[in-house]
Amino acid sequence: MTLAEGKKRKVCVVLVDRANYGRLKPVMIAIRERPELELQIVCAGTMVLERFDQPVKVVEADGFKVDGRIYTELEGSTPATMAKSVGFGVVEFSSEFQRLAPDVVLLIGDRYEALSAALAAAYMNLCLVHLQGGEVSGSIDESARHCISKLAQFHYPATKRAAEYLVRMGERPDTILGVGCPSSDIARTLDREVLPKVVNERGAGVTIDLAKPYLLVVFHPVTTEFGGERSQMEQLLAAIGEVGTQTLLLWPNIDAGADHISKAIREFRASSPAMKLRTITNLTPEDYLRVLAGSACAVGNSSSFVRDAGFVGTPVVLVGNRQDARERDVHVTRVDPTAKQVADAIRKQLAHGRYPASALYGDGQVVPRIAQSLVTLKPYVQKRLAYVNG
Repeated sequence: MTLAEGKKRKVCVVLVDRANYGRLKPVMIAIRERPELELQIVCAGTMVLERFDQPVKVVEADGFKVDGRIYTELEGSTPATMAKSVGFGVVEFSSEFQRLAPDVVLLIGDRYEALSAALAAAYMNLCLVHLQGGEVSGSIDESARHCISKLAQFHYPATKRAAEYLVRMGERPDTILGVGCPSSDIARTLDREVLPKVVNERGAGVTIDLAKPYLLVVFHPVTTEFGGERSQMEQLLAAIGEVGTQTLLLWPNIDAGADHISKAIREFRASSPAMKLRTITNLTPEDYLRVLAGSACAVGNSSSFVRDAGFVGTPVVLVGNRQDARERDVHVTRVDPTAKQVADAIRKQLAHGRYPASALYGDGQVVPRIAQSLVTLKPYVQKRLAYVNG
């Protein structure tokens, strides 16, 4: 099956959270600009939820047409609700794919909502392109990532090691379309000035003085350690309180244990009124990178701290094992979730200052290569292990 003369290839991009959109936005722009391609967008997961400030509105404000919105999240933030949400996702994505009839489905990363989309696409004989496969990290995300890779016909990993791991997983070398993260393209051209209104006209808490050093904190639950996330967050907050630097904190994702982390944040905020803390639900992709680039140190366990912070040289204190085994550059210091280790590491990173920009996850020229590969790839359905003949 090849791209017929004059026929546009329909590429359905699935967005399931704010991080998805942050990395896929430049790819979506490139798809829209290619005359051979037709962009379709389906938003799901926290992209459509009011309590996450409906990031789908940002997508539309950026001029994109959203072709489908689906609601799959079961409330509760427990392992059982995550598992059930995967089931709801398969049902809803199947309906949307049947309606939109895409030629290619494009997914990124390791979210359980993305796994739902991958399962639906695979059983509907749709060609699947997976970005950021082959990476090693922690929690259930790693298992979901590898599952999506095994369902996908084509791959665009972020690093050379990830590409090698995909081949060792049995993926054919010719199905790996290139290497690099599209976030590197944004970082390369981004105006890094953070406007005060971006952080101080939303959320709650103290006013952040952007002319002075500030910490950026993002801490998500580790699903395979369900039950321990509240105490870990309390340790992190205690460390921030001890260091005393003004802090901008983004609320956690929707994974099992998120409600426990949110409760710890609320109780800390109530019991520490003098703490220089501001909490925010959501930022646009560009504003998030600007805030990350402008921070004196990023603290927590977001994959963006390993990946995107390297592009802009921001020092990072990586807390806990959510990103263990993921490739990281010299800007990252990994510590256990204890107040003393976190506080000591923050002080050392603040004293060190900024790091040279890293190209580990991309050279800033990734997006044009992804768009070109979406035009030239030859979709197929039946997969086999690369080392099986016939």
